[in-house]
Amino acid sequence: MTADDMLGRLDDDDYPAFTMGRAAEMLGTTQSFLRAIGEARLITPLRSEGGHRRYSRYQLRIAARARELVDQGTPIEAACRIIVLEDQIEEAQRINAEYRRAAEAAAPPAAA
Repeated sequence: MTADDMLGRLDDDDYPAFTMGRAAEMLGTTQSFLRAIGEARLITPLRSEGGHRRYSRYQLRIAARARELVDQGTPIEAACRIIVLEDQIEEAQRINAEYRRAAEAAAPPAAA
């Protein structure tokens, strides 16, 4: 793999570039918090060849949202469920918008 290939991966939101320690440091949380949201199946970190957890930028954004909710007093299991539901709502809204655009494009022009 060339240096350009490796640098290109760093721009990939799904590339597992961060170790657990670095991820915890970036989020200002503990490694046990990351383990807990992994156990709650909010995120599933990839594993290095040595078995160490590796996190992507996308996963760190999800973990940051979970931490925000937990810091506000939400139990971790509830925080994880809230995030899943927020994601489902966002996806449903995106699909609805696509259907509306398709329906508008297929509708006959209004008579003047």
